[in-house]
Order: sequence, then C-alpha cells, then structure tokens
Amino acid sequence: MAGYSNAAKDAAVNSIRALLTSNIGWVSMHTADPGTTGASEATGTSYARGSSTFPAASGGTGSVGSQASVAMRTGTATAATHWGLWTASSAGTWVTGGALTVTEDFSTAGGTMQFTPTINATG
Repeated sequence: MAGYSNAAKDAAVNSIRALLTSNIGWVSMHTADPGTTGASEATGTSYARGSSTFPAASGGTGSVGSQASVAMRTGTATAATHWGLWTASSAGTWVTGGALTVTEDFSTAGGTMQFTPTINATG
C-alpha cells in the first residue's frame, strides 16, 4: 500500500487538532496512577493545570504540538509520576493520562513542568 500524501496527513492531523483544541486543552500532574478517573491529581499552594494548544500541521510531517506549562508549587515534597488531560482548567471531564518517563520531584521550592503534546500521522 502506498503512503499518504503530505496534504492528506495535514488534513488528518488538523481534524484531530480541531477536536482537541475545542474539547481537550488542560494538562494535569498526578502523584500516583490516575487510573480511568483522573485520581491523585497534585494539589498545593500554586498548583494549576496547564493550558495546551495544538497548532496546524504543516509540510506533511504529521506532527503538531506546543508546550503546556503546569505549575507545581506545593507546601511539602511532591513527586509527580503521571500526567493527565482534561476538558477544563478545574473540574471538567477526565480524558486520558499516563506515566512520566521519569518521576519529577518538586520540593517546597516548587517548579514548573513543560509538556509538548504531539499528534502524529504516519503512512
């Protein structure tokens, strides 16, 4: 089977992008596996979900993404082990999540996590 053209890849990624941008735009940090509900979301003095956007695909690479900054500043030592996607900046609907490649340790000094959500189209 022949591969897809750059235009076809761009169209596919942009269709997914439109859905994500209008419905799923918030990244969360979790201190344990969030399961299927978004459990164990981090809390703390300045914790907030990070906003994410997905720019248009270009050049047929099929990859798009942008950084989402998630503030992690807690009053006690916190280890972030998982990430999540939500439909709102607070409350909202849990969409999906997964384990971080490396546990990120945030102490009382806090810190900021940078994510790059990516959509890939291949073929």
